[in-house]
Amino acid sequence: MSTEKGTQEQAVTVGSSRLLKGAALLAAAAVFSKLLGTLQKIPLQNIAGDGAFGIYNAVYPLYLLILFLATAGFPITVAKFVQDRAAAHDHAGARRVAAASALLLTGTGVLCFLLLYFGADVLAGWIGTAAAAPAIRSISYALLLVPVLSVLRGYFQGYGNVVPTAVSQAVEQTVRVLTMVLLLLYLTEQGAGDGDIAAGATFGSVTGAAGALLLLLFYWQRSKDRRTGRPEAASKTSETGGRPDSCTAPHSAGNSLERSAVEKSAAPGEAALAEAAGPVGTKEPLGRLMASIGAYALPICLGSIMTPILNLIDAFTIPRLLLGGGADPAEAMRQFGLYNHGLPLVQAVTMVASSLTAVLVPAIAAAKAADPAQLQIRTERTVRMTGLLGLAAAAGLASLTVPVNVMLYQSEEASGTMALLALTALFGTLNIVLAGVLQGLGAVNAPALHLLAAAAVKIGGSLLLVPRWGIAGAAVSAVLAFAAASALGLTEVRRLTGAPHRPRSSALAPLAAAALMCAALGALQLAGGPLLGALAPGLGPRGQASVLALAGVALGAAVYALALLRFGAVNRAELEQLPGGGKLASALTKLRLFPQGERL
Repeated sequence: MSTEKGTQEQAVTVGSSRLLKGAALLAAAAVFSKLLGTLQKIPLQNIAGDGAFGIYNAVYPLYLLILFLATAGFPITVAKFVQDRAAAHDHAGARRVAAASALLLTGTGVLCFLLLYFGADVLAGWIGTAAAAPAIRSISYALLLVPVLSVLRGYFQGYGNVVPTAVSQAVEQTVRVLTMVLLLLYLTEQGAGDGDIAAGATFGSVTGAAGALLLLLFYWQRSKDRRTGRPEAASKTSETGGRPDSCTAPHSAGNSLERSAVEKSAAPGEAALAEAAGPVGTKEPLGRLMASIGAYALPICLGSIMTPILNLIDAFTIPRLLLGGGADPAEAMRQFGLYNHGLPLVQAVTMVASSLTAVLVPAIAAAKAADPAQLQIRTERTVRMTGLLGLAAAAGLASLTVPVNVMLYQSEEASGTMALLALTALFGTLNIVLAGVLQGLGAVNAPALHLLAAAAVKIGGSLLLVPRWGIAGAAVSAVLAFAAASALGLTEVRRLTGAPHRPRSSALAPLAAAALMCAALGALQLAGGPLLGALAPGLGPRGQASVLALAGVALGAAVYALALLRFGAVNRAELEQLPGGGKLASALTKLRLFPQGERL
């Protein structure tokens, strides 16, 4: 009996370890891909200028929205349907899920391609410049490739094999950025116009998708070459009875535990939807299977498209409002390019919060099922630590906008707008984490409703403020929109967890730490700028700005962290909950950096 119990505990350990490794690999690939995808906008502006940069930023959100409409939710859906069949050794059924999904998505992809390609002139007119049409046509070809890419990723994840997804994400972004940079260099040397240069930049999405698809097709072919026709991560089974081979039994146990862990965290309606797809072991009609897959994916899709909608609102409103204010089309797109200077940095910050949601959702769901009191503590701590991170990023970026703007974009122009947009780093990180918390709590529709409210605020704010303040008004409306979504999310989380409202005085310590950081960064720029000009004139304005910006990041982080500790915003118990936090807390205690009551 004890031997059997020990074997079960060992299997649980193996399964948990594999789950954590898979989550870590996917998170690392997502961070790499998002970071590369975000920062690739900087060489685009440096090489092509703000005109092409503005056209690119007007077209890309439109592509993202249509891409999300066509494919969002399907990797998760395919993974779930494949997982259900693989658990019963119905590998032919799993491949049929992949075929049905590919058929469904390819159809929507072709329709969306036709919409973009043949409607490019109309869409460019809605944006406010005919120069956007070539970029819209260029990026439309990606919609012929990405649907199958999404299906294959979901198929492999359904078998617990995250390697193809992780590697293909990295390959997709790498090929995309390389294509963009090479075409930018070639087209600018040829003297191409802003519209053609933007089209070259957007074409990177096509080559990136093609590279990732070729890689996944290689994984698919390799899995078909095996007798079972399954990916490598799946355990080999004997042909008689479907029993695991003796040499792969531990692997099979680990996979079973992974499936069980995922299934236990499933939403209440998932089992019924899986059953609607057809009984395991039978040849399900493709039409019925496609309908079931579509019905499962639709709510996920609707919850995913709101963020691209916010960006699309800017693309369809800001240039046209600037045109209405008297700017010509070229100047309107240049101003829109300036507006987008601050977005890559904000997105780099929110990317960190985004990578946490893969672990956050199951953790919150597990706490909800096991211990309501623990749920409240875990949720409150997660939201508060996210707020501290977002506040530091927002205050730091706002304080350093001038040197950062010169370092990245070679100009101080629109630094005030960039400082305003930096404030969205606080609310953006909160929104992402609050959405993960709400999904873990089972309120899967709440984030979409909150972002819908944010979209209404964004539209109203832009219509009111852009004619008066230009792109600065657009930045203010963005801050108001994200703040509204954060307020709604916090209210809903408190309602679901029963967490009491924290007193206003609890915000004083973080705000004081942020104010101290801003003062230190202001002093650095006032003293450091003239000093660098006298000591290192050979660096030039951009080199000096780079030194100030990078030194400011280090100084700001140090001042903010020390101030949080001294003001009691983060206590020793909370610090010890972080990885390696125990040793760090001991070291800080020896240095007497905690308040007196926290040192013992």
